Amino acid sequence: MLSSAHRLIRLTITLCILAVAALVVVILWDYYTASPWTRNGQVRAQVANIAPRVSGQIIEVLVKDNQFVHKGEVLYVIDPFDFKVALETAKAHVAERKADLEFRLVQSQWRKAIPGTAVSVEEKRQYEALSQQMQAQYAAAEAAEHQAEINLERTQVRSSIDGIVTNLIMRPGDFATAGVVNIHIIDTSSYWVDGYFEETKVHDLDVGDLVRMDLMGYHDPLFGHVESITRGIASNNAQVNKQGLPEVDPVYTWVRLAQRIPVRVKIDKIPDDLTLAAGMTATVTVVSEEGNRRHRSTHAAFQHFGDDIRHLFGHR
Repeated sequence: MLSSAHRLIRLTITLCILAVAALVVVILWDYYTASPWTRNGQVRAQVANIAPRVSGQIIEVLVKDNQFVHKGEVLYVIDPFDFKVALETAKAHVAERKADLEFRLVQSQWRKAIPGTAVSVEEKRQYEALSQQMQAQYAAAEAAEHQAEINLERTQVRSSIDGIVTNLIMRPGDFATAGVVNIHIIDTSSYWVDGYFEETKVHDLDVGDLVRMDLMGYHDPLFGHVESITRGIASNNAQVNKQGLPEVDPVYTWVRLAQRIPVRVKIDKIPDDLTLAAGMTATVTVVSEEGNRRHRSTHAAFQHFGDDIRHLFGHR
């Protein structure tokens, strides 16, 4: 009897230990693989690509690399000589067209004032049409003058945003080509974090969820909210070869890795003492309103544990 009772006690203890171990495994599995968090996060920022509107040689660079600039501040200057000449030429052309217009108007008005049939109706209409033609040419000359003024102003290339100049490699003597980007400015008001969540975790995310972001090398966490969830990523299987046939990569069906889906997180507030830079890495964790990590229930953790095992080994 004692032997049987001892065996029963040992069996019960063993089963309890196995149950606790299974529970711990499931909880740890849920913590590290299933809960909505990822170590694969990265700080992102918008970058304004500044290109000149006119072409010419750069004669002066007024900013330095990593310098903060304000919207409208002059970044560099293109040689204005040719544009000043073009403006003076346009002004002279306007004066010429203005004189021609005044002459044609006087001729037209003089013929209209002649009484009787001394001047035919056809001649009066002809001179009136000539005066209208000169009005159009005068307007075109004024437009050309205005364009020349704008081009001269554009020799001073200005910042379109408040931000920080980055990767500045230009120098006086370089040639600036209209429409070709040659200076970049990081918009310091646009920082956000992209968290690349496994596809098995995206289902537990909603727009507006509170998020904690732990930057590498910075001891205080940042907080923000899920702003949006990407609805598509690139697929290698969507490419085609020269014959127009799909190129399908082989898949190891016994081990299937979860895809990473970008989730955009808006940073609620950036501390003044934090030097934030695009490209920094972060751990992104969905938390409760109290700031603690959000967990599933034990039942949900068990269920998700089984789903992950089947997904990992390619169960269909």
